[in-house]
Amino acid sequence: MKKPFVTLEQLQTITETYPTPFHLYDEKGIRENARALKAAFAWNKGYTEYFAVKATPNPQILKILKEEGCGVDCSSACELMMSERCGFSGDEIMFSSNDTPAEEFEMAAKLGATINLDDLTHVEFLHKTLGYIPKKISCRFNPGGVFQLGESKEGFQVMDNPGDAKYGMTRPQIAEAYTRLKELGAEEFGIHAFLASNTLSNDYYPALARILFQLAVELKEETGAHITFINLSGGVGIPYRPEQPANDIAVIGEGVRKAYEEILVPAGMDDVAICTELGRFMLAPYGHLVTKVLHQKHTYKEYVGVDACASNLMRPAIYGAYHHITVMGKEDQPCDHKYDVTGSLCENSDKFAIDRMLPEVEIGDLLVIHDTGAHGHAMGYQYNGRLRSAEVLLCEDGSTRLIRRAETPEDYFATAIWD
Repeated sequence: MKKPFVTLEQLQTITETYPTPFHLYDEKGIRENARALKAAFAWNKGYTEYFAVKATPNPQILKILKEEGCGVDCSSACELMMSERCGFSGDEIMFSSNDTPAEEFEMAAKLGATINLDDLTHVEFLHKTLGYIPKKISCRFNPGGVFQLGESKEGFQVMDNPGDAKYGMTRPQIAEAYTRLKELGAEEFGIHAFLASNTLSNDYYPALARILFQLAVELKEETGAHITFINLSGGVGIPYRPEQPANDIAVIGEGVRKAYEEILVPAGMDDVAICTELGRFMLAPYGHLVTKVLHQKHTYKEYVGVDACASNLMRPAIYGAYHHITVMGKEDQPCDHKYDVTGSLCENSDKFAIDRMLPEVEIGDLLVIHDTGAHGHAMGYQYNGRLRSAEVLLCEDGSTRLIRRAETPEDYFATAIWD
């Protein structure tokens, strides 16, 4: 059973100041989760979590994570700018991009960020752009084929298709990249890979770690490169559905430690730092989209119309993603009514839920849409003239503060040229 991190009474008070819809974030939950992650990898001296800025690009969220010892993973100029303004610099920034413009490589280098190259051709492109190769550099690996864990300990099958992904280098290419980068002056090397998304398995990270650790040993032998860090990237998921199992980050960290000691330590590589780039795992459960019921419609189906729409959370509309919904104040009532929960866009896909069993919903009810703390507000847009909502932080002491105001019509028209 998914439970909101706020009560109806709290929300009623909050909505007196901040009109719905808005995204609400739980500072206490964010900090506790960041500390649990850090503890899970405390065995590794150089461990760093580089939070994926794309998931929740809010300065106040980034500052909280900085206080908890996290770095940032950026993939664009604006993300680099935001990170710099939040006080991140140098080794605190990982720049992992693809199809990258020259000016973004220049900006990353100026900030001292660790650049993670996506393609073999980017070696010469970066050298031409900067006039040099940074002494510390990373390359992204794609093993190709299909990645599959089979039935995990949690009874959940993990499968994804790296061979179809646009990211990363082949095995021969990464060896060639290391050799060339070393010739051009690189002294410290990293390996990065992302093989599967939103995995609900404690086995994913250890399995990925074994692939990358073995690759590191081979590349050291083949190229003589000094590999100082291995980046496991993201992919550790969250249970969007109430019946799904949650990952245990302590078990995951222990699984990676075991692989580290079995593969890297015997190879004399016990100084390699482990990095992660978690966005969804770090933030998704600690964000709610709060919305109010405006209308009910009784035609061929029963519809509940709310004041949020896909402009505020587009995941359900674009690929049918499930987000749990709580009707606030009715948590203990039976879910014996079937509804489509819809927004106001002129698109039939603008539905937060289809045929969802909920307690009886009434006009004026407050709904909490769960797990919107990552890839929620960040993916918003202004289609149909619907404006992006506010972001509000529920502070550890129970107070709230606005961390992003809602857009206004003036924002919508600001870039238009009328004459």
